[in-house]
Amino acid sequence: MRQDIKKIRNLLKEYAKLKQEIRTFSQVSSPALSVAPSHSGGNGVENSLVNHVDLSYQLKEVDDALNAIHDPQYQFILHDYVIEKRFTRNEACERLSVNTSKFNYMKNCALELFRVAYSELKC
Repeated sequence: MRQDIKKIRNLLKEYAKLKQEIRTFSQVSSPALSVAPSHSGGNGVENSLVNHVDLSYQLKEVDDALNAIHDPQYQFILHDYVIEKRFTRNEACERLSVNTSKFNYMKNCALELFRVAYSELKC
């Protein structure tokens, strides 16, 4: 597999983890901001908020790139097979009514389309 496609596949695998981190962060009650001096050298609340904004921005970039792909078969492959891992390769082949070779070709096309859409958003 080409190196750039491998990176994109890893990015999509991390996408689900990022979504879970955002959900976890959002469920935690908002900390009270205090003007009292802290015993630590840093501001934990501020760092948490910055991290939350950064994760949210990363998720939005991936969401936007995924939404730019209009082919429902490619969306299925990227979302249900690569990101969510709801199906095995054989199950995905059955759902799409294709053989393994055709599925691998379609998966690579979907990943390439995502790479292009994601790259355009990063500029």
